[in-house]
Amino acid sequence: MNEERSCCCSDGGCCAGESITPYDKKDTWVTGEIRTPQGGVPVASTILQFKDTLGAWKVRWGIGRMDYKINPGIYAVGNPDHTSPVLVSANYKLTFDTLRKELSGLNCWILILDTKGINVWCAAGKGTFGTGELVRRISKTRLSKIVSHRKIVLPQLGAPGVSAHEVTRQTGFSVVYGPVRAKDIKEFLNSGFRATEEMRTVKFTAWDRLVLTPVELVAAAKTSLMVFGVLFLINLFAVREFGLADFIAYAGAVVTGTVITPLLLPLIPGRAFAWKGWLLGTIWTAWFVWLNGWFVPGFLLLAIGYLLVLPSLSAFLAMNFTGSSTYTSFSGVIKEMKAALPLIVLSSVAGIVLVLIKSLSA
Repeated sequence: MNEERSCCCSDGGCCAGESITPYDKKDTWVTGEIRTPQGGVPVASTILQFKDTLGAWKVRWGIGRMDYKINPGIYAVGNPDHTSPVLVSANYKLTFDTLRKELSGLNCWILILDTKGINVWCAAGKGTFGTGELVRRISKTRLSKIVSHRKIVLPQLGAPGVSAHEVTRQTGFSVVYGPVRAKDIKEFLNSGFRATEEMRTVKFTAWDRLVLTPVELVAAAKTSLMVFGVLFLINLFAVREFGLADFIAYAGAVVTGTVITPLLLPLIPGRAFAWKGWLLGTIWTAWFVWLNGWFVPGFLLLAIGYLLVLPSLSAFLAMNFTGSSTYTSFSGVIKEMKAALPLIVLSSVAGIVLVLIKSLSA
């Protein structure tokens, strides 16, 4: 049940006003409201419930991904007052949940930017976690009337999107960059905003990469339904019908691009994601073609066709992972796409033509 928390008015009096940040009264992660000179601020629990865990699992698999967000604005954790620190984050609920569960025992404010339901790293690259939105949100929440200090803590991964000196010029708030990982935020705050080298180190472990692959796999599976529909129609006229072997070859290329390549990312030679996906896709396809005995005159067109199209598919799917990786920069992604996409398209078209010639001719 929601409850009203103590107010943070500097004069010790009780403060009235509507809620600064609108929220759904059914949200179980909101435990009450704190009254401030500018209105009520919803208090977020630091304990994740089953609904939160289920929601995180669903978005990992691409279910309701673009709707998994909270209202931008200001929230409270614990019982903060006008001297409490202000943390800035994105309105992607998975990001918000990751942060709030690490704040147990602390009293602080969380300023949530409208990143359109995108996480901090990706939103910084897209510009939604940026200077303009941060300035607008500080003004809209009347943050300067809620806290007496002039310091805000931004996640380090949001730095590419924010011009710190411009934020200070327009709002009077100085920007401090916090640690990379939310689990270090408590130590960071308790140490007086001092970050160790370990806190500043960006890690992207095999597990970090693996948990991001389901959404890519699901997206590829949805597109694959259209591919299977086309193959079904072709089979009505084909001399050589597409069957189980072709399905396995295609599925292997999809898994190679969406799961295997991201998992083995640091171990694969080269820098470009498309190259890494193409290399593993070629290894997979060559092995499969050899295993099925297609390196013979009667199946040579099919073998060459698959060696052109399937590694290209793996390359394209692996390149999609650049949006989830901390290994890349926005400019690097654009550069790779400009170089790789034309080659992927040309190789795919040539491969599809060869496969169709083999399948439709006697």
